[in-house]
Amino acid sequence: MTRLAIVLTDGFADWEVGLLTASARTHFGFDMVIATPLGEEVRSMGGMRVVADTAAENLHASAFDGLVLCGGTIWETEKAPDLKPVIDDFSAHGKLVAGICGATLALARAGVLNATHHTSNAADFIAAAPGYAGHSRYKDTPQAVRDGKLVTAPGSAPMTFAAEIYRALGYGGDELDQYVLMFGAEHQPKAA
Repeated sequence: MTRLAIVLTDGFADWEVGLLTASARTHFGFDMVIATPLGEEVRSMGGMRVVADTAAENLHASAFDGLVLCGGTIWETEKAPDLKPVIDDFSAHGKLVAGICGATLALARAGVLNATHHTSNAADFIAAAPGYAGHSRYKDTPQAVRDGKLVTAPGSAPMTFAAEIYRALGYGGDELDQYVLMFGAEHQPKAA
């Protein structure tokens, strides 16, 4: 069974991992473990309260197939948790590491974006992260970007973020393509 660690912080963006967590659990049968800084209860931007299964700082790559960091307001502040040891552990073990929106800042600070293709909310947004040296590999695109087991996305791309996570984990094909088309249909031009 595929097992994902989903990291949520106080002020997390409700929509950014919703399609992933719902479809991963109900359709694919993944085991989803919700982790938060210090294992504390967090509240989303929309006010949804979430009780953690574990502390984000205690996550170990040996117990999971991937690490997914949800974006939110905290990543742009000094209150952002330092998850570099966790990110490094997952990266070193060849596991999926994914970040969307503000969580791409955590990946930038950890150094994992310096040698891989990636995206974020904007080039100047990610460039502000201390230690970021991946400017030449930044892709200015509205969709998620996958480079091997690394997936990044702007906050406006939760559908392609979920899809690229599935692809990085070896799930793909016509069924996934149809899922992306169905949930992304509103963004397609109307046929004349």
